[in-house]
Amino acid sequence: MVLIVCALREELTSFEDRPYVTVMQSGIGPVESAIATARALAATRFTLVINAGIAGGFRDHVAVGDSVAVVEEYYVEIGREDGIALDLPNGALLDNKAISDPRLLSPFKEGLLGSHLGNGVTSATVTTSDARAALLTKKFDPMVESMEGFAVLRAARRAGVPAIELRGISNLVGDRASNGWDFYAGSTAAVRAVDAFLDNLDLGFA
Repeated sequence: MVLIVCALREELTSFEDRPYVTVMQSGIGPVESAIATARALAATRFTLVINAGIAGGFRDHVAVGDSVAVVEEYYVEIGREDGIALDLPNGALLDNKAISDPRLLSPFKEGLLGSHLGNGVTSATVTTSDARAALLTKKFDPMVESMEGFAVLRAARRAGVPAIELRGISNLVGDRASNGWDFYAGSTAAVRAVDAFLDNLDLGFA
């Protein structure tokens, strides 16, 4: 059984039901998506999680209507603002990175499924300035910005379930006046990426 987690069901409106796939609307943002994913994985034995939906794309990396398979996802709002590690007891560390399962990324790495490969950032705050976009680019070199990616991948990892993040680009990150916002283009790209992935999926994961 495959669990697809999207913030809003409208992001995957054109996705056609498949017998072994459950699509779940988690709600918007890292808190809602982490809670919803954790609850779903505790209640049902899923063998694979896909976080899918629209996302912002970083300029000079992708265009509106592209799709991206995320390799590493960084949570930008945890830890110190200056990036210096916190001095925590017993050497405890903050986890600010989650990854898509490398086995699930293989067909994308081989160029078979038509999506870009790149890193992502998760933020509860949507970036609306070129200045913040430049800071995120310098620190994380991301291709996409979402509000749920890290949370869903992290919840799946804690539950021991393989997971991947697939995103359709609906806008460019930064200045809102020139971001090219197109919900339909992003949604269509996300569904296209999910369908290509599922069509290619080893049934051992389903």
